[in-house]
Amino acid sequence: MTSDSQTPHIARAFVEARRTATPLPDFPGAIPATLDAAYTIQNVAIELAGQRVVGWKVGRINPPVEGVDRLAGPIFAQQVFAAAATPPAMPIYAGGFGAAEAEFLLRIGTAPAEGQKDFTPDEVHALIDAVHIGIEIASSPFPGINDLGPTVTIADFGNNNGLVIGAAIDSWRAVDFNHWPVALRVNGEVRGEGIAADMLDGPIGAARFLFRHAAARGIKLSPGDWISTGAVTGVHPVTVGDRIEARFDHRLSVSCTIEAQ
Repeated sequence: MTSDSQTPHIARAFVEARRTATPLPDFPGAIPATLDAAYTIQNVAIELAGQRVVGWKVGRINPPVEGVDRLAGPIFAQQVFAAAATPPAMPIYAGGFGAAEAEFLLRIGTAPAEGQKDFTPDEVHALIDAVHIGIEIASSPFPGINDLGPTVTIADFGNNNGLVIGAAIDSWRAVDFNHWPVALRVNGEVRGEGIAADMLDGPIGAARFLFRHAAARGIKLSPGDWISTGAVTGVHPVTVGDRIEARFDHRLSVSCTIEAQ
């Protein structure tokens, strides 16, 4: 069980390993026993990292823990890239864990009202001003980050290491993008296919979770912040040199390459 005295040590170990791109062969301490303990480590790590948070990734907890079926982690400004004619090179930690995920990205247009703790789906819709296609890069210096439970994932920034923002979805409020077919390719080979409707209550549900989570933990959300809403086709391991393409509705696509951190 993680003690309060271990919290800064674990947070510092992950921040330093990320800063120096040094693999962590083992989790640097006792595995957090609760979600709250894991988020306390994450909060300390965010402060130590000293980087501007411009969004949050949302991932699934399966099976749920403490009755919670999603987790959150920060997305830092220096790790966000817009899609371009030349696909951006996205870093992963050599000797650690690295994966690519096809995701719908929601942009906050209006910050939640101060003191609001719960949100209806309609209220979530009203707070979002754009939906884009995108790719989340999941990477950690600790290769076992996805093998030891969600508290380990949460402790290291939710396993996020970057975001590629693709095209906006036109008239997204009138489009049923929950049922768009999504495919992720690695080096031209399809590694996963799926639809967002199969992901719990979909991207809007992911945003609803994040708004509730932020309110409960005192996290300030701002207009322009991004929400990466979960891996539609699964979490697909990648290695340095790979070419990644995520295709949505057979017509919109976003790409990147993979490089060493």
